[in-house]
Amino acid sequence: MNQAPVSCIPASKMSKAKKVIDEAKEIQNPELDLADKSISSFDEMPGLFNMLNITRLTLSHNKIQVVPPGLANLVNLEILNFFNNQIEELPTSLSSMPKLRILNVGMNRLDCLPRGFGAFPVLEVLDLTYNNLNETTLPGNFFMMETLRALYLGDNDFEFLPPEVGQLKNLQILVLRENDLIELPKEVGDLNRLRELHIQGNRLTILPPEIGNLDLVSSKSVLKMENNPWVTPIADQLSLGVPHVMDYIRTETYRFLYNRHIAAKGPVPPKMNDKTRKLSRARQQS
Repeated sequence: MNQAPVSCIPASKMSKAKKVIDEAKEIQNPELDLADKSISSFDEMPGLFNMLNITRLTLSHNKIQVVPPGLANLVNLEILNFFNNQIEELPTSLSSMPKLRILNVGMNRLDCLPRGFGAFPVLEVLDLTYNNLNETTLPGNFFMMETLRALYLGDNDFEFLPPEVGQLKNLQILVLRENDLIELPKEVGDLNRLRELHIQGNRLTILPPEIGNLDLVSSKSVLKMENNPWVTPIADQLSLGVPHVMDYIRTETYRFLYNRHIAAKGPVPPKMNDKTRKLSRARQQS
């Protein structure tokens, strides 16, 4: 007679998550909060994949390393929060979730995204802050998420942003702070709905004149651009305030300066951020 497999997960760990899951099942609660429960594996959450009614799943501040493809069975999920775990890769199946609007995988250990990741049908907010991503590790369809309103890519390793970013026509918030960006593509100027642009803490010396197409100085807009090695004219205007920068880059004088700067192809500014000690670079000790 076959014996049931023995779980190697301590009962105390299992019971923490299981108790929350059982209570949610009992009252048919569509929101499941498993934040900060010392969870390291989905095996500690028995029955989770059968809870087809849940719309919000919070698993932040745990120690999860592997996300199983079966999570995509939760077809009614609208909000999925994995902030501050130890995830090194994501399953392709996540991008097929029909109702997922908000995905937070910030503060993890991602150094690539799966092929087809941009196929989310209704995703509005994507938070990839504080990982190890760069322009070479984004899948080809990444910028095809037309429903995206907010994209958080801060604290990664981008030196360039692909020009395809201009396809995100509904984007209102773009966060690129604390990367290694050397330049921005002119296609950022195509993002007509953009109201927040965070580019502080990079290696930017100059901005494409097309940024002047954007409304980034109204009362509800935000443009953060400090801590970059700007060329002197931009630095001078920035000392007076962001509106002065926007006015300046819309002038013919600036366009002439920009074209001359690009043609000269001067030396690339050195990296200013030492990322070797980032938590996202650490690997679990075996």
